[in-house]
Amino acid sequence: MNESRLVWSQGYQTKLVIPGFEWCIYGHPSNFNYFVNTPLVPAAAGERVFSTKNKSEHKRRRYVGDPAPSNVSAHSYGHVYDPGRKTGRAIPGWSFILSDGVEKRQFTTTGDVILLIDYLEKNLKMKCRLYTKGSNTEIAAATANG
Repeated sequence: MNESRLVWSQGYQTKLVIPGFEWCIYGHPSNFNYFVNTPLVPAAAGERVFSTKNKSEHKRRRYVGDPAPSNVSAHSYGHVYDPGRKTGRAIPGWSFILSDGVEKRQFTTTGDVILLIDYLEKNLKMKCRLYTKGSNTEIAAATANG
């Protein structure tokens, strides 16, 4: 797989933490930080934890009702816990798009629309259009005093 494609695909799923809020944004950090004054950083609630677990001996059926299941011997397997990553392939929350007329980028958030608009009104570098669930809103750039 192309290295730049891999970085982009992993970045889109990156959980970006908003200080002081319990909701987050998923997207590529540099894409989102293009639009805001205060850059958001990926979630880093802790370090990655690598561990090994043991699985006891058990039987495995090849299909439902298999009359002769095979034996699986005891073995160990590796496990990684990474607090900044999501689980599964789906990205949590709902999608929104930010556009300043030059750049147009899509993100996902777990917060409500009103919380997102409030955050953007206080943090946008430039006037942008926010496209959300069936509507779009123009948001002015944040003033110097927020």
